[in-house]
Amino acid sequence: MCGRFVTNIPAAVLWELFSLQEVPQFEPRFNVTPAQLAAVVRNQGDHNRLDLLKWGLVPMWAKDPNLGSHLINARSETAFEKPAFRHAVKYRRCIIPTSGFYEWEHLSDHSKQPWFIQMADHSPMCLAGLWESWKMPDGFELETFAIMTTSANKFVEPIHERMPVILHPDDFSLWLNHNMHDTEQLLQLYKPFTASVMTAHKVADLVNNPHFDSPACIEKV
Repeated sequence: MCGRFVTNIPAAVLWELFSLQEVPQFEPRFNVTPAQLAAVVRNQGDHNRLDLLKWGLVPMWAKDPNLGSHLINARSETAFEKPAFRHAVKYRRCIIPTSGFYEWEHLSDHSKQPWFIQMADHSPMCLAGLWESWKMPDGFELETFAIMTTSANKFVEPIHERMPVILHPDDFSLWLNHNMHDTEQLLQLYKPFTASVMTAHKVADLVNNPHFDSPACIEKV
């Protein structure tokens, strides 16, 4: 799964990577947690745009927006058939640009050791996501997202059995193409990302506190 991530990417890098017309100024984030706002990239027909959406997908048919707290991840193996995700997989795909994500290793003494996992060259790690829009009683539209997950590659597996679906830049256009509704064409993107281009290090348990957001979260211990 993916329950925490980091977003500390220069605006110029995002602008070039996604061919954005403009890049809103967002503060660096070192401990993005569920129910918080995060930057996601969506295609709007003739261009890509970067928006802030709430993490935790609320399906359009939901009666209670609190359902989103249980839908922060979508398993790529079953998302196309799950009522909460099958519409978004076909019509509402997005990309979450990150600097990396956290995962917790279960130790023999029943404690958990957090790790920060990133690209070895420190380039952006772009996660496959799904988004939805839910109309609140007052008419306001709540836009939310979930992160797609897959089985862990050989690098992440000793830490956790699952990992986010990470997209290569060559696959951005296919994933963001909202006119492409054939879920079979997406299966190739769900494979675990190349292990040899990733790195990780242990971090302090500061990241366990959802209210703590500081560069100290990613410092090696």
